[in-house]
Amino acid sequence: MESKMEAFQVVETFVSINGEGKKAGRLAMFIRLKGCNLNCSYCDTKWANERKAAFELMTTDQITARIRESGVSLVTLTGGEPLLDQNIGELIGSILMLPQVELEIETNGSVPIRMFRERDARLTMTMDYKLPSSNMEESMCLENMEELKPWDVVKFVIGSEEDLIRAKEIIDRFSLCEKAIVYFSPVFGTIEPARIVEYMKEEHLNKVRFQIQIHKVVWDPDKTGV
Repeated sequence: MESKMEAFQVVETFVSINGEGKKAGRLAMFIRLKGCNLNCSYCDTKWANERKAAFELMTTDQITARIRESGVSLVTLTGGEPLLDQNIGELIGSILMLPQVELEIETNGSVPIRMFRERDARLTMTMDYKLPSSNMEESMCLENMEELKPWDVVKFVIGSEEDLIRAKEIIDRFSLCEKAIVYFSPVFGTIEPARIVEYMKEEHLNKVRFQIQIHKVVWDPDKTGV
């Protein structure tokens, strides 16, 4: 008797450039899963988190087939929050079985990542730390700071002066620049990018990297599927 293959609620798949993180600028196959446990003030994918959001039920085999068909070697698993799905380990394992494929998981920092402790550099966590302006900081899973790998990314999305100060506190508290690659990125249209750079200079944040979301420069900031 064949075992039942779990299906995932996929709201969109598309190929574009990776807009942020250490793989920014590279072509990537995006797989966006439905649903999130947070409600960040600046979220640009709220539509994918709504209960009424349209989705396609796809099995692991269907998803990996779509990846193969794309001809793209970098896969970004995003949401929403992809790690909420209890069967996500099955999907991740199957994607990593594809030859020469790299996998990036975009996670919001609230879900434990310890189940992925045994992994190599083909699997990258791009993890947010939600700052005060997000209204979601209390949901952060701080134990994740001890599970980071040197090739992982911690991303601070900055929307205010308070966010800048808090980001530095967290970086110092957990010695984040010694554990992973750290990025500062502005909330689009909320804070002047130049102010973030000035703060980095003032505080001598030599190992922090500044980044603007490329896809919001190339296309309309509200455009989806890019």
